[in-house]
Amino acid sequence: LNHISALLLCVSGSAIRCFSCKDYTASCSKQRECSYDDACLTLSERGGMTYRQCLKYSDCEYGRLAQMFPQVSSFTFKCCNSDLCNSAPSSAASSLIGLLAAAAVMWWCVH
Repeated sequence: LNHISALLLCVSGSAIRCFSCKDYTASCSKQRECSYDDACLTLSERGGMTYRQCLKYSDCEYGRLAQMFPQVSSFTFKCCNSDLCNSAPSSAASSLIGLLAAAAVMWWCVH
């Protein structure tokens, strides 16, 4: 029974909450419940708009984002997978911790 519940947890996943807005400031308070396979995206146009939203984690790569945001010519981005993690710039250390935690969960689900 424990294996079945662990399998269901891995298959169903758990949704995260992300900030969801498009603006020129770092203040964003609108939140959205995302799908189980989503990440939180922060995409910053150089010298312009910042987009915060849910995004399918598999789309979190530069070439795909360039296709999805054709109006943005030059940008930096960050995808993360914990609740409201796209609120403000974070340190490299916290991004690494999030990545390691995600890898641990994936390993646990596979084994």
